[in-house]
Amino acid sequence: MFFNFQEGEILYIDKPYKWTSFDVVGKIRYMLKYQLGIKKIKVGHSGTLDPLATGLLIICTGKATKRIEEFLNLDKVYSGTMILGATTPSYDLETEINQTFDISGLTEEDIIQSTCRFIGIQDQIPPVYSAIKINGKRAYEMARNKQECILEPKKIEIRRFEITNIKLPAVEFIVECSKGTYIRSLASDFGASLGCGAHLSTLCRDFIGTISLKDALSIEQLEFLVSQQPKP
Repeated sequence: MFFNFQEGEILYIDKPYKWTSFDVVGKIRYMLKYQLGIKKIKVGHSGTLDPLATGLLIICTGKATKRIEEFLNLDKVYSGTMILGATTPSYDLETEINQTFDISGLTEEDIIQSTCRFIGIQDQIPPVYSAIKINGKRAYEMARNKQECILEPKKIEIRRFEITNIKLPAVEFIVECSKGTYIRSLASDFGASLGCGAHLSTLCRDFIGTISLKDALSIEQLEFLVSQQPKP
């Protein structure tokens, strides 16, 4: 497989757990600089994935960075697991549990029926532990420093919200949604709708538009392929 990174490549990457999206961008820049000798090149991603999420990340290089907006606007499909009966400030495992609830009276029917409330266009408040900027500061930095952080709701659309497995307190799901949707916020709101709280324990992005995670390369696979390229 031959790449022309300077002319422009679109790479489908399986983002590793605990890597930021910018970690992946930085790693690819490093590969191109030190393995191929390309010292100056544009590299960008088309839609952030949280560090604790895995899955499909689209990376554009060179002239292909002009297509980033095109991928940003595509719908996304995620699969993951929520833990019912406990909340965290970050809505996931980044922070410790701060509240617990009794879920002994919760039924599978309650859980499945509650998904219907979230289908369609709606306003969603992003997590305070997010990269959104408020007066030049990242929201997560303000949250970590115990500063007041008020985020405006965003218009999003949930097209599909399906419960795929229930083994309380864990609930597995698939979500198809518009750009800008925070699955962490969806998990938190879903728990609130059941009156028991919830937080996200795993998350994977399976599709961006029609592009599948099955077509993605691991960082190690990409590194090997780059090592086989002739230097420009």
